[in-house]
Amino acid sequence: MRNPQKKSTFLFHAMLFVPVVILFVYNVLPIPAGILMAFQNFQPGKGFLGSDFVGFKNFIRLWKLPDTIPALRNTVMIAVWKIAGNLVVPIAFALLLNEIRVKWFKRTVQTITYLPYFLSWVIVAGILIKFLSPGSAASEPGFLNTVLLNLGLIKEPIYFLGTNATFQGTIIVSDIWKGFGYNSIVYLAALTGIDPSLYEAAAIDGAGRWKQTVHVTLPGIAPFIALMTILSIGNVLNAGFDQIFNLYSPAVYASGDIIDTLVYRMGLVNKQYSLSAAIGLLKSIVSCILVLAGYKLADKYAGYKVW
Repeated sequence: MRNPQKKSTFLFHAMLFVPVVILFVYNVLPIPAGILMAFQNFQPGKGFLGSDFVGFKNFIRLWKLPDTIPALRNTVMIAVWKIAGNLVVPIAFALLLNEIRVKWFKRTVQTITYLPYFLSWVIVAGILIKFLSPGSAASEPGFLNTVLLNLGLIKEPIYFLGTNATFQGTIIVSDIWKGFGYNSIVYLAALTGIDPSLYEAAAIDGAGRWKQTVHVTLPGIAPFIALMTILSIGNVLNAGFDQIFNLYSPAVYASGDIIDTLVYRMGLVNKQYSLSAAIGLLKSIVSCILVLAGYKLADKYAGYKVW
């Protein structure tokens, strides 16, 4: 007699067959070729087996390039600020949202703040370019510059996406704005797990809402905050290729060029395939080490295990 539960499980696994095959073909199969390319003077006409082997020459050359160190510095700077902002802002938002008692208003706010997360950076970039535009002889300044000018806070429009002084800040703030609603979900879920009797006991002791937040709410979600902080360590070298690629220009390479955009320009634009593969391999190794370290720390301090 057949087991219906086993049949149901088989159907669920069968649904994964096509995605797993696609993942294997596009993400796993190219790995050996990419690693080999990093140690070659790769030429498409000769192929992977015919190209000359140069050992660590590409890695040595990599550190001599004038763009490598600035790109690495920008990557770490942008990524660290994004990680910090995407922890602090969602936590603060979740705490504020948790205080709302009108359900329809709470749901409306949640829906509005979740929406930007599901928009691609191509769409969001188009909106930001218009919103932050400094204007020109043929067009008026964007909304933000118009507001700042009318309030007398600035005398001339600011080119947020075209100057090195403001580009990184614009990238960081826009990334936090796009994801803070969605990122707050895990903290809202954690808040529901706090025992209501703790709030009642704190209220009896004379604690107001602020003291209840400090002494009950924050300690209650502290393990989740620690877990999310530790797991984010692996993203220190991921500053967001999609966002920066759609928003940056040669004028802001000094502050906006990151490892991923450098790999894109070298590999696809300048056709320096081996050098871009070397950069990508180096980044992958460091990221892998950081991810493993993050999981070890998560297991030690937050009791979270992946394997």
